[in-house]
Amino acid sequence: MLNLSSKAAAAPAAQIDPLLTFVRDIGLEVREASLKGQNTFLPGLLIDRGTLVVDRKRLLYPGDILHEAGHIAVTSAAERHLLMDNVTENNPEKEGEELSVLAWSYAAVQTLGLPAEVVFHPHGYKNQSAWLIEHFSTGGTMGLPLLVWMGLTTTAAFPRMERWLRG
Repeated sequence: MLNLSSKAAAAPAAQIDPLLTFVRDIGLEVREASLKGQNTFLPGLLIDRGTLVVDRKRLLYPGDILHEAGHIAVTSAAERHLLMDNVTENNPEKEGEELSVLAWSYAAVQTLGLPAEVVFHPHGYKNQSAWLIEHFSTGGTMGLPLLVWMGLTTTAAFPRMERWLRG
């Protein structure tokens, strides 16, 4: 099990590597690069034309890898290459996908055998991380209808995913 501290310091490789392996294994592109001097929505992470860019030295919360990967994953394959920076900024139609990303992220930590706190850490989610953990861990289905509509899972199977990437 990963030991994910809430300290605001760069996360060690042992916390990051399993998440990056998962993201790559499901078919998403990941590039590691310095993001020094770039204004990013989340520390150490950037989406660049559908590729997840990770700066290990600046990444504070490894679970954010899964959340940002979720944004890429729930975007249609035809549009994935258009994703940049803060996915929802200037794209109001993407706001609704945030719900599916929350459910997708929960399914990812469950698949990896990690606690929900990895992705729903207390330094994000507008102070709603505890509520999100309780919601999903007690069978909540927020965002699930979208994942079903996208063909990624079924209501009965969730949090097990049939596919990780939207076609």
